[in-house]
Amino acid sequence: MADFKPTYKENVAYLDNVFGVGKNYDFVGRERIFAGHNARFYFIDGFANATVMDRLFIYFAELSDIDTVEDAEDFAAKHLPHTEATVHYDVDKFIYAVMSGTMGIIIDSINSVGITIDTRMYPMRSVGQSENDRVLRGAHDSFTETIKQNTTLIRRRIRDTGLTFKSFVIGESAKNDVVLAYIDGKADPKYVDMLIKKLNSIKVDALTMGQQSLAECLLPRGWYDPFPKFRFTERPDNAAAHLLEGMIVILCDTSPEAMVLPTCIFDFMQETDDYYFPPLTGSYLRLLRYVVFLLTLLLTPTWYLLITNPDWIPDALNFILVDTECNMPIILQLFIIEFALDGLKLASMNTPSSLNNTFGVVGGLILGDFAVQIGWFVPEVIVYMAFVAIAGFSQSSYELGYTFKFMRMLLLALTAIFGLLGYIGGIVLIIVLVACNKTVNGRRNYLYPLIPFSGKALKRLIVRERTRSSEKLPH
Repeated sequence: MADFKPTYKENVAYLDNVFGVGKNYDFVGRERIFAGHNARFYFIDGFANATVMDRLFIYFAELSDIDTVEDAEDFAAKHLPHTEATVHYDVDKFIYAVMSGTMGIIIDSINSVGITIDTRMYPMRSVGQSENDRVLRGAHDSFTETIKQNTTLIRRRIRDTGLTFKSFVIGESAKNDVVLAYIDGKADPKYVDMLIKKLNSIKVDALTMGQQSLAECLLPRGWYDPFPKFRFTERPDNAAAHLLEGMIVILCDTSPEAMVLPTCIFDFMQETDDYYFPPLTGSYLRLLRYVVFLLTLLLTPTWYLLITNPDWIPDALNFILVDTECNMPIILQLFIIEFALDGLKLASMNTPSSLNNTFGVVGGLILGDFAVQIGWFVPEVIVYMAFVAIAGFSQSSYELGYTFKFMRMLLLALTAIFGLLGYIGGIVLIIVLVACNKTVNGRRNYLYPLIPFSGKALKRLIVRERTRSSEKLPH
């Protein structure tokens, strides 16, 4: 704890220097006199709500007497009508509050203390529809970059007194605001305590990449482990549903996403649309998602194994054989298109929206018709890789999509080198890699509810169940 200076003039000199008043164009240190006393106001121009501050200055100008106040707490109770006013005896906390956008006040008659008034108005975009978590039905609001607004969007959906938002400040320089959300009585208290200890123990200069930086601090791991341990969502209804199921949600200021944990690999196969359709339709979509995503892993390695061993192919499947003359090995064609598709994704992200259609046509011609005509690729490779590329979007997690891509390339390489033994060994290796992973709490296996087995939990993940009244819910 750092104390204020003993006199008003020393505090003004110290705080003017710390805030860079006169050096920073957007930092204002304004001297005012009210009720015969000097007061210094500190605020950041870009965060100030001009209407609220004008009213406060008019109010202070009309004060006639503050000599009767005993201390800062008494002054705040008698003369500060604003709803959010805080007295600070620690100068570091006062500085942090002002740097966060609140207005700070020091008064000559109340030494060694500072007062902050929340007059913030953050520049922010309005609540709109998420581009990444889109749904056909249901709510169309999404999180924004303002953490207070995000907590409000969740609070609107869960009117439970057990809903708890615990705040943290992480980062030595940037001091990023982070909020841990859970429902007391539903979330595992040991897991909550473990996360609180982890968040309090993080020592980092700044969360430069927002939630990704926070995720890497919470779960230090080797670069060789691509499996995602967090599920991200931009939808408040999705975050609220996970909270009601006893999970934990972490919000990071300046990030329009929420982190959901603990997360197992099967959790990524659930989508918001599953719950906005009838149970039969939702179950069909979820099962289809499992099948399609499994095909993205096994389709090209299985096809390559079969065409390199044509005597294994029954007559009914002879159409999968390659009849076109190949100018380069099939395995090389598969790997080239794997990399080319990622190159097209990178180019698409940097292409202006007005040129996206043109880019799609040119990219399709280059990788499709033209590449086949000049003999670079055979049509079968284009077809199978096109299916794999499209099927990869059957679930919304980019991290899991690239994880399956790396596993597919590993399986392809082992199949090309060792044949059938490489194919079988690659599948076993992938299963072992998944089974050896753990969630953030370190206790639940990444393959839960298969390991340890829980039939009811597995059924809920695979089949979309009906919403039951509280009278029918199991206790």
